[in-house]
Amino acid sequence: MHRAATMSPPYSRSLQLASCFLSLIFLPLLISAAAPPVSISRVEDAQYFRIYFGQSFKVIKNGFDGKSYLLTQRNSKMATRDGYCTGRIKSFAIPLSNYSLDTSTLGIPVSFFELLGLLESVKSVTSDEVTSECLLKSLSSGNTALVNTTDARQLMQFAAHFVSDVDRVQACNYVVFTPMEELLPLQRAEWIRYLAPFANAEARANAVYGSVKNNYLCLSKLAANQSGQLKPVVAWVEYKKGIWSFISDPYIKQLVRDAGGETVDEIITNNSYNVSDPDDMDNFHAILCTVSVLIDQTYAPSPAEYNMSTFLDNIEVIDNSCFAFLTNQSLWRTDKRVRTISDGHVTDWFDRAISQPQLVLKDLIEAFFPSGAYSTTFLRNLAKGEEVTEIGPETCDRGSSVALEPTIVPCQRLLRR
Repeated sequence: MHRAATMSPPYSRSLQLASCFLSLIFLPLLISAAAPPVSISRVEDAQYFRIYFGQSFKVIKNGFDGKSYLLTQRNSKMATRDGYCTGRIKSFAIPLSNYSLDTSTLGIPVSFFELLGLLESVKSVTSDEVTSECLLKSLSSGNTALVNTTDARQLMQFAAHFVSDVDRVQACNYVVFTPMEELLPLQRAEWIRYLAPFANAEARANAVYGSVKNNYLCLSKLAANQSGQLKPVVAWVEYKKGIWSFISDPYIKQLVRDAGGETVDEIITNNSYNVSDPDDMDNFHAILCTVSVLIDQTYAPSPAEYNMSTFLDNIEVIDNSCFAFLTNQSLWRTDKRVRTISDGHVTDWFDRAISQPQLVLKDLIEAFFPSGAYSTTFLRNLAKGEEVTEIGPETCDRGSSVALEPTIVPCQRLLRR
């Protein structure tokens, strides 16, 4: 399972220590390659990685697990030297000829590889529990193979195997890729720049992230400039084992804030509510009476069967007349795009929503300030009976060698409620 980020973002002192450490390790290589002084690349928003460039090499520093990756150009003299494979440093000749992805756990959004045009080079995944239509098509055509996540010998045949589980024993070709450990939407999306150096695709990554960020900031500014309107109060909730709770993490708070809303008071969101305790539920219902938009992120084994009746049964309310989010038909879930698998489902909320946060933001803006003219990507409206969209290989609309283009949504004046 995905593990929430607990490490503080790397600050200047840790970066200085990392720079000194890398300089000591790579100094002989720098001199022999007659490279200019190492310079840090411009990482604008992400907190958990940095990139350093030399004449014929790059160094990626992962600030979440402390690992570094020395990337040497395949046709350079440095690439002919013995490589590194220690607990802290690994080396790779780039551009990589192929990729393998650990898709058996959350944390490796395939859409990052698609945005860089690398899908054709993805030759192995450890699970077909993905929401990328074109990767599913590649699996069905045989271009990509399914490899057991425990088959280290088979995984070693690939140039690099990308993983998100930092606690797993890692072979020399394993690369830790952890965008979901970042706390904020744009920080996560910028991990396309972490991936790009392995393919010498920095120009493409800069273009994609630039477009995504500009679109996100434009939409956020538009939502903030709504004049004469009270900010909608938003509750992001979850029901699990008889307990209702408010989800309140930095990622969700930032999205709600950037979309022009405000979350339920911080003190309230620290509480949980047991459906078997009448006092608890009275308090919970009272809080819901102050909410204008509700997003229900309760896990459902079959999202297609989760509807408004399911929600109302779970909150065990007799009179819901005070619930403005029902009156305004603003009850939402994040499982609009799903793929049904043998033992459950997977949702695109943990893939494309990570690499393209501008689409999530636009969905929330539509939920907060409905225009009726925009079809949401990830959110579905339970109050209006909106159904899920099933994902499959048949909906892939491009070849595996063609890069996925980011969806840039119109940024225009919103209609008033």
